[in-house]
Amino acid sequence: MSSKRPSKISRYLIETYGCEMNIAESNSLEMQLKGIGLEKAETPDEADLVVLNTCSVRKSAENRIWGRLSLFAKEKTKHPLILIVTGCMAERIREELKAEAPFIDYVFGTNEKFEIVNIAQGRDAGEDSSYEFVNSYYKEGDVSTFVPIMNGCNNFCTYCIVPYTRGREVSRPLHEVLEEVKALPQKGVKEITLLGQNVNSYHYVDEQGNVITFPQLLKEVCKVADGIEWIRFESPHPKDFSDELIQVIAEEEKVAKHLHIPLQSGSSRILRLMNRRYDREHFIRLIEKLREATPSITFSTDVMVGFPSETEEDFLDTMSVVEFMRCTEAFMYYWNPREGTKAVTMEGQLSVADKKARLARLIERQQEIFHAEKTKLATGVHKLLVTKVSRDDENQLLGRGENNEMVAFNHFENCQIGSIVHVAYTDCKGNTIIGHQVEEK
Repeated sequence: MSSKRPSKISRYLIETYGCEMNIAESNSLEMQLKGIGLEKAETPDEADLVVLNTCSVRKSAENRIWGRLSLFAKEKTKHPLILIVTGCMAERIREELKAEAPFIDYVFGTNEKFEIVNIAQGRDAGEDSSYEFVNSYYKEGDVSTFVPIMNGCNNFCTYCIVPYTRGREVSRPLHEVLEEVKALPQKGVKEITLLGQNVNSYHYVDEQGNVITFPQLLKEVCKVADGIEWIRFESPHPKDFSDELIQVIAEEEKVAKHLHIPLQSGSSRILRLMNRRYDREHFIRLIEKLREATPSITFSTDVMVGFPSETEEDFLDTMSVVEFMRCTEAFMYYWNPREGTKAVTMEGQLSVADKKARLARLIERQQEIFHAEKTKLATGVHKLLVTKVSRDDENQLLGRGENNEMVAFNHFENCQIGSIVHVAYTDCKGNTIIGHQVEEK
């Protein structure tokens, strides 16, 4: 196998797996690489530098990386190439990657990602392993972008590897968040999503000793977001949803009235085993409070079935909360053992067949709810952010509304991607709303 390094690094390729935070960090890395004069490669054989930004949330994500590594091992026999693996998988099994895939040139954990720019410039990587925020996570051409405000997790849910791969919570200084937000409209951005593993546990202490919480940050972001249509945030933790935050969502026009709130389970017993630190009643009351404060609000969620010792009664508790939430979107999955987490050794492990059967029942019912709720939305005139051309019909554009609904619509001749337009909703086909552009009133 060739071990040659390229004489000059001029083209890069980044492959990103996993969460929105990984996407944001890859966007930032790409802008930095372009900033030092590198060009983006379209295929592996064009690249001098390849970065795999990895995920460890599920075993399937890691399996996919191992498959890609085999491809790049072959690629390295054909031409000089620097191969870097970074992110959560690199943090979790750093030594295993080095041992099993010695053709990898560098393995950087989650706190070392931005050493990649040093490598691209022919310098040695530094030794600082603390997490660092960067000035911007914008990707050139994006009309909707992520703005990370915190990193890490202190919660240690018994099924989750994130606290071990991302580390403890650290909040980004408020002034840095505001400076990034203020600069985005000039680049054509119309929508931002504030990011954190537990975004609403944001807790920053400034130089004067003042504590800034997430509701306070959200209000400050709204003040400086001239030219931004909607502000979203992901992913909040139900236990950290304060009454103050509910009030800010209701009162601030720029805060989109669609929230992703992870349920995980509707059974209080299972939630205790998961170490979620809220119960069924708390979650239901949270949804009630949000609806009382903002009647137009819609929800999406994460739901897990088949957790160790889950009974049919526990599963039906989950189904009943799903019925109550009436989500327009949901990420549904069955529990998979994740080595290094407490749930792996819990008693009452369910068979894969039983977990799949419950998941199928959940998906079937949730699909019916999706369609019913989106059909309710499919009326009236709404503002949309135009996002792209429809793959199914090049004469139609796709857009996203405040409630995160995807809309395919017929448009005026001068309608552009990145525009805010008014669209009359007329129908719902599958999970997509159909409409046509109308003049602004």
